[in-house]
Amino acid sequence: MSEARYKMAACTAQHIGDRTEQQDRIGIFTSTRMPGSALFVVADGMGGKTGGAMAAQQVISTAKSLFEEFSPSTDTVAALLKQIIYEAHTIIKLSALSSEKEPHSTAVVLLVQPMRADWAHVGDSRLYRFHESELIERTVDHSYVEQLIAEGKLRPEEAQSHRLSNLLTSALGTNKLPEISFGSTESVAPGEIFMLCSDGLWHYFSDAELGVILATAPPRPASERLIQIARERARGAGDNCTLAIVRLETPEPPPRGTIASNWRGPGN
Repeated sequence: MSEARYKMAACTAQHIGDRTEQQDRIGIFTSTRMPGSALFVVADGMGGKTGGAMAAQQVISTAKSLFEEFSPSTDTVAALLKQIIYEAHTIIKLSALSSEKEPHSTAVVLLVQPMRADWAHVGDSRLYRFHESELIERTVDHSYVEQLIAEGKLRPEEAQSHRLSNLLTSALGTNKLPEISFGSTESVAPGEIFMLCSDGLWHYFSDAELGVILATAPPRPASERLIQIARERARGAGDNCTLAIVRLETPEPPPRGTIASNWRGPGN
């Protein structure tokens, strides 16, 4: 058997910010049907006094349930990601009818396997992919300001300060089917770092700042530092703040005289 290519170091972190309720939700899941793989999910709920929290929790519950049922021998990862979002969207809409609320949610979902990673998102919760401190790619928000940028009507550096920066063009639970954006990489290796987060975090950082912090500290202290800075920069007006960090590290060599396993999963 070949040596492990990498091991995963991962953590999640949240802060309520200056809101009265935590409407973000986050989850990390494994499945016996996909050893060595992990599913990461962040959802930012919106609508009503408790509707947003309910919507975000539905994203997490749906992802957990469908991942447990997923069989890589008969289904594709792209189909899994699409099913998670569409099924959560449908259930959130049904919940709105019964509860007389207007719940909506964003969603960003990442599946890391031993040889590749796949992700999907709706709304303005983001996924970043770095190699060490260098940004390789990030998701593009389904938002009004990103639409203006694409049309050449707004410069990227003006987006965060725009008065309509929080206006989304797609979300789960609305009257129209969510617009889903997909991404993947067929080559993952030590040194790569993924971060999923709600806008309560990324709003306060440049891509370069995120890369430096993520590359110079393990996931737990990096997450604590990111939340600390976000809270300082929010100046008493911060949103819920949620993130998951996934860092791919070089595995320790096996003891002499033993056979290396193929791969090490989360937390090993």
